Amino acid sequence: MPFFGPAIEKVPRAIIFDIGRVIIRVDMSRSIQALEKRHGQAVSHLQVLRELEADPNWLDWQEGRMAPRDWHVHLAKKLQFSYGFEEFCTIWNSVLDPGTILPEELFESLAKTCRLALLSNTDPIHVAHMESTFPFVRHFPTRVYSCRVGMSKPQPAIYHRALREVSALPEEVMFVDDVPENVAGAASLGINAFHFVSAEELLAEFSRLALWPA
Repeated sequence: MPFFGPAIEKVPRAIIFDIGRVIIRVDMSRSIQALEKRHGQAVSHLQVLRELEADPNWLDWQEGRMAPRDWHVHLAKKLQFSYGFEEFCTIWNSVLDPGTILPEELFESLAKTCRLALLSNTDPIHVAHMESTFPFVRHFPTRVYSCRVGMSKPQPAIYHRALREVSALPEEVMFVDDVPENVAGAASLGINAFHFVSAEELLAEFSRLALWPA
């Protein structure tokens, strides 16, 4: 079942979307290919990914307690690259595919009936890039980014923040995310939480709710 709990039975007051791997395709290999060579020796993509995820500064970076230029300096030392800040930002943003998984017309359609919000664990460099590059963002008057609110999914506080932003009760909201832990975190608060696996499955759900043509 895509919902963590009973399927929603009526049109929600608000729909909250994750971004990465739900709306925007993410390909870490594009960025890592440029960051992975050290002293002429190739390092595996997996090794770099593990190093980033285990980095003691990662949470501070994701929750806005570390400035972009400080993150650049930190990674340059850690991964032994010599890119300048602007070039680093271009490489860092290259993980975000310019094509989207869900059609922009979907958000235009949903916005006629529901309040729309973005809820994403992300960093300042990606936020600046997404907001200046992707047209779909204009359909989301509410944008809750971990780096701006100082907390991240699946912490309960960030879901409560999103609920306040859309002025809705948990049972009035549908939340869409591809990470099971984030979906479970929302469901534990009474939010109608949908585990995103494919665009087809989500669009079928919106069709069932008469929010998207069948």
